[in-house]
Amino acid sequence: MTSSHQADRPLLGISLMLGFCVLIPYGDALAKLLGPHLSVGQLVTLRFVFQGLILIPLVVATGRPWRASGHTLALISVRTVLQILGIGLMFTSLNYLPLADAVAIAFVMPFIMLLLGHWFLHEEVGIRRLIACTVGFVGTLMVVQPAFSDVGWPALLPLGVAVVFALFMLITRKIANETDPIGMQALSSPLALMLLIPLHALPVEWPGLAWVMPQQDIWFMVVAMGIVGTVGHLLMTWSLRYAPASTLAPMQYLEIPAATFVGWMIFGDLPGTLASLGIAITMAAGLYIILRERATLRQNAQAPSSPPAKPQVAE
Repeated sequence: MTSSHQADRPLLGISLMLGFCVLIPYGDALAKLLGPHLSVGQLVTLRFVFQGLILIPLVVATGRPWRASGHTLALISVRTVLQILGIGLMFTSLNYLPLADAVAIAFVMPFIMLLLGHWFLHEEVGIRRLIACTVGFVGTLMVVQPAFSDVGWPALLPLGVAVVFALFMLITRKIANETDPIGMQALSSPLALMLLIPLHALPVEWPGLAWVMPQQDIWFMVVAMGIVGTVGHLLMTWSLRYAPASTLAPMQYLEIPAATFVGWMIFGDLPGTLASLGIAITMAAGLYIILRERATLRQNAQAPSSPPAKPQVAE
């Protein structure tokens, strides 16, 4: 385990990730409601506009560091591009798929992130945690409805979301201990707008980049989407500061039942019997990870302080 992980606090990281899992489906639902009124490009741009309006004044008022240079700035720039692509793909998929289906298909991401975190960040992955993540992945497959036969190629869009956000979260983990979470999110906003605004100015009529003034009766949803998305991704960024990606990966499966509940409450979509069983399996796998983290922390607290022992790998 690298030195940057010495201050890991897994239970705090898990709690923050749970907040992310609860909030983000509401942001996605708002984007789905706004889909018939605004283009995907406009929704993504407005998302970063409100992120800047919320976080930049907060950074200035609190004196938090938010400037970066060199290697860190390059990684934040790549992270911003990945965030744009991930949000854009997800918003596009929601124009074709029910909310729960889109989220369920995208949830190959934690499994991808678990493996990439082990291979590229050298994060420890105990066998029990790997098994729990695999069980959660099987549950995810059970949630997926026959979307491919219903909508065709757009059903593949959430798979792109999975790959993009797996890379996004690994980069976030790599730089989370080098930057302030609020400062990093605040810096991402102007970086994103520097890329997005010129796209809207291109003399090309592409429906995905169309820009129209939102009608007065949908401004509330636009503002709410910006606030929910900003707070949600801030919680995710904070979570990666306190826990390894491999620990948080299984917890993200809990976004599926959250998305299912939001989809039912707003759109009246309910999963079938097989999907319901899959949701139960993913929740059980996530809760098992919490119990394992508690057991590991208890064992470490009871271990003698001397002589120095080899660090225990959380399973």
